[in-house]
Order: sequence, then structure tokens, then C-alpha cells
Amino acid sequence: MESFTLTRAEMSSLLLSLTGTSGQTPLHILQEAWAKLHQREMREGSSLNAFLSTQIPPILQKIIKGGKAKGLSLQEIAALGALIEYSTISITAMQNWVKRDFKEYLGSPLEGKKYSINQAAMLFMIDDLKSSLDFRSINRLFRMLFLRPERDDDDLLEPVQLYGAYTLMFEQNRVNEEHRQDRLTGRERLAQAAETAVKRLAHLNCPQRETVQNSLLVAAVSVQACYFQALARQYFNASLFLDF
Repeated sequence: MESFTLTRAEMSSLLLSLTGTSGQTPLHILQEAWAKLHQREMREGSSLNAFLSTQIPPILQKIIKGGKAKGLSLQEIAALGALIEYSTISITAMQNWVKRDFKEYLGSPLEGKKYSINQAAMLFMIDDLKSSLDFRSINRLFRMLFLRPERDDDDLLEPVQLYGAYTLMFEQNRVNEEHRQDRLTGRERLAQAAETAVKRLAHLNCPQRETVQNSLLVAAVSVQACYFQALARQYFNASLFLDF
């Protein structure tokens, strides 16, 4: 069976769709993500067989049936995280983060017994950032971006929006690298994308926009690090497997 995978940009779109504020349904996001990887089958009229060969995990079955959701359990967040390409997030790690390492920001579920969509986005962000930063540095970054952890109305940018911004930067940079659409280096392209993103944040002053811009760059480069780490693991596993 083929696994259902999502890019980080697709996951950010899915999280936003669960809040009911994005204009797209969760089903539509998942349909687009699946169709992008099965264009040949759809052209040939064999999409049904291709879909039947795709493993749809219980969390996606629940989302497809239920649509919007204000909150998610840690188990559900871990199940979603397992769908993100080259992600290493686990339920054990998240339990440690909410109980100890990032308790200040993630300690208590904000939607009854479930964690909010913003908290889910923060957990995915931690998984990305830990590829290049230690936990103390991530906490300091959160403190600059989200200010007082007990309040949401003073965030420079909502976590789910920040997650969406830097994951989109990474995806666009990857597409440009693959198709050589410009002569910019990856570093120049990411810097340009971060600068463009913060120009739309009219509610922030200049120092705050600079904080967000730098944070977007840190996060986007961290995702790049995740990719290279996953690639290294693949080559290592291939070397072990092919050592007859």
C-alpha cells in the first residue's frame, strides 16, 4: 500500500482548513495533495485503483468525514505529523515538550481536553526547528514571536500562519531549484521571500517585522536541514540494505 504523504505547506493548509477560516475544506486540501502525486493515473482513468492502493490513516478518515475541528489530541497531532515528508515527530517527543521542554507555551490544552490548531502548529514548528536549534534557543525564539504565552492576542503572528509562511517559502524555493526558474541562490531566494511576506504585516512595527522576517528564515533553513538529514538517513539505510 502506498502511504499518504503531505508536504509541510499542504499540512499548514490542512490545519487552516480545520479552523474553517481558509475558504477551503479539509477534503479539498487532501484531494489536491493526492491528485498532485497521481496525475498520470488521473489522465489514464485509473485514479480509483490508485486511490484504493493508498493507505488512508484513521486520522485522515476522521477529517474527511468530520471536516472542521477546533482541537486535536496529542495522538491525533502525532498521526498528522507522521504524514509530513521527512518529519521525525513522535508522540513521546511531544509529551516531553508539553510536560517539560515547552511547558510554558504548550502545557495545557486550550480546546477542552484537546490542543488548539495553533498549538499543533507550534509542535510541528518545534520538530522543524530542532534540526538547527537547541530547545533553549527555540524557547527564546517563541518568546520574541509570541510574547506572553498565556495570551494569544499579543502574538506577532499566529503560529499556524507562521508555519504556513515558512513552509510555503521552502516549497517555492524547492520548486525554483528543481526547475531553475531564476538565477538567484537559495539563500537569496529565501531572503527575498521572507521580506515579501512581512511587508503584508501592516499591524507590526519595523522591529517586529524584522523579528518575524528573521524567524521565517531560521525556520525555512531548518526545514532544509530536515530534508538533508532525511536524505543522509536514506543513503545510510540503502548502504546497509545493499551490503550483500
